[in-house]
Order: sequence, then C-alpha cells, then structure tokens
Amino acid sequence: MTATNQPRVLILKTGTTYPEIRAQFGDFDDWFVRGLSDQLDLTVVDVTRQPPPGQPQDWDGIVITGSPAMVSDRPEWSETTAAWTRQAVDAHVPVLGVCYGHQLLAHALGGKVGFHPDGRDTGTKQVTLLETAQSDPLFKHLPAQFPAQLTHKQSVLELPPGAVLLANSSFEPHQAFRVGGNAWGVQFHPEFTDQIMRAYLEVQTPDLNKEGLDATRLLAEVTPAPAASRVLTRFSELVTDRFASA
Repeated sequence: MTATNQPRVLILKTGTTYPEIRAQFGDFDDWFVRGLSDQLDLTVVDVTRQPPPGQPQDWDGIVITGSPAMVSDRPEWSETTAAWTRQAVDAHVPVLGVCYGHQLLAHALGGKVGFHPDGRDTGTKQVTLLETAQSDPLFKHLPAQFPAQLTHKQSVLELPPGAVLLANSSFEPHQAFRVGGNAWGVQFHPEFTDQIMRAYLEVQTPDLNKEGLDATRLLAEVTPAPAASRVLTRFSELVTDRFASA
C-alpha cells in the first residue's frame, strides 16, 4: 500500500440507500466522507461487491456503514466482512461500526443480532450515556443525553462477551458499546443530517402507517443532532492521535 502522511481510514460500504435519497444527498459513503475529518486519507470499498482489501492492520482506522441488508440473513459478503472485522479488532485497529456496522461488529465478536421485538425504530430519538461512557475515549466529551437519528429493524440483542455497554435509549438497550480499547458500535446514525432523516421518513411513510406508527408526528419531531455527529469527529481525532504517536 502506498505510504501517506495522513492516517488511512477504510470505509466499508455495506449497501446503498433509496434511489430518491441518493439522488438528493449521495450515498452512505458520501455521508461518512463529509462527517469524518478531511485530514484523513479515506478509501471506500463496497464489500457487497468485493472483500475488504489487504489486511486490517494495513489501515489506521476502519468504518463500517449502515445497510438495508439484515445481519441475521448472513449473506456471504457480510460473513466475510465479519471475519475480517474480527481480525481488525484482534489487531487493535480502531473500528467504528454504525447501524448495520454496529450489529455486524457484535455478530463478528460473538453477540446476537436479530429483529427488535417491538419492531422498527426510526426518527430523532434521545440517546442516554451510561456511567461507563464518562471514561470512554469516544464518548466522554458528549453530553449525558443527546438527540440522534435512527432507523432500523434489527438490533444487537446480546452484546459480545466482554463488551462494555456505553449508551441506551427508551427503545433500544444497546445504543453503543465498546470492545477492547479501539472498537465501537453505535446503533444511531452520526452521519445523518436532519434533512436525511426527514427524507428517510418521507420514503418510509406508507410502511410506517401500516405498522401503526405516526409518520406525521415522527417528521415533526426531527431535529438536528450535532452531538451525535461528534462521534465521527472524535473517531477522526482518535485515529489521528494514534497515527501521530506511532
């Protein structure tokens, strides 16, 4: 791999968004590119089309995106990515898994992933940090409670052995966790803007109404979530600091 004077971060793209949202806002990887530091050397690989490149330790950080796929279906590309992610954690490479990536990280390390017993969670919701987050490198600078954008049907039902639970919400007991010192999963979407969240709810409205959810109310309750977005800023800083001290 070509040497660079910037930290090399690999974005593992695990799917694509709705066509109408992609046309207006770009795709999953674009949102992470915008949210992460421009001081990082970013590479995007669509793991639904090709396996993760090289060895995990070739990279200074790894981000795993959301996906319309379901971890519990265990498609071949997802299982390949899970095994590679497990190697990354073992090699102490900083990893951030978001939504599907959060669930895939848990699955890769021995946790249980499946459909949430209460159905879909979507919209702007309050995330509450636990006491464990007060000393966590990624979360310790965030407020004790903050709004975040969410949209998912599956959840981490059981954390991996040894995982530290960092955050929850009224609907979701496992909003964030850490394994070891360098791997984090977050169920919420730090890469979503409020405009993207509204676009999701507009696309989902027919299904939400069928499921007994109030799409109009959910749309009205969407707010910006700057504290949640700081997860990407802080992950960038952690990767950069680690790179500088290597």
